[in-house]
Amino acid sequence: RESYGLFAVSGILFNHESPRRGQEFVTRKVSDGVARIKLGLADTLVLGNLDARRDWGFAGDYVEAMWRMLQQETAEDFVVATGVSHSVRDLVEIAFAHVGLDWRKYVRTDPALLRPAEVDHLVGDASKARAKLGWRPTVDFEGLVRMMVDADLERLQAARAAARTAP
Repeated sequence: RESYGLFAVSGILFNHESPRRGQEFVTRKVSDGVARIKLGLADTLVLGNLDARRDWGFAGDYVEAMWRMLQQETAEDFVVATGVSHSVRDLVEIAFAHVGLDWRKYVRTDPALLRPAEVDHLVGDASKARAKLGWRPTVDFEGLVRMMVDADLERLQAARAAARTAP
């Protein structure tokens, strides 16, 4: 941007999640798994490292931060993160509690799912985005997890209803 006088901003976005996240990501694997278990479509959820910690935020909040970056007079780089990390275990506990189930009855760990180069703890510092953009996340971690579980429950219930009415 300096060499060519371009207005180019960079957002360094920590994990941003929503019900639209792919099911290959642990947040959706958990929300989908919990919904399936609650609806009687599955009886276990197999995961890897429950102690890995991430800074998870709501994708919609991160889009707001990106928009604010583009409204600045001068192009700068910003970290977008909640500044709070949670473990996969926290994610699991909140998701199962949301549907009234004890996670310990359904979750199994499989060493084959452990990452060989796991980063144990990721947390971002979005203080610059807060100060210069006036940006703050609006959805907390528990709200995000509940949103994702609810969306998967609705999706699976709709699919079940459609299957019952199909010719």
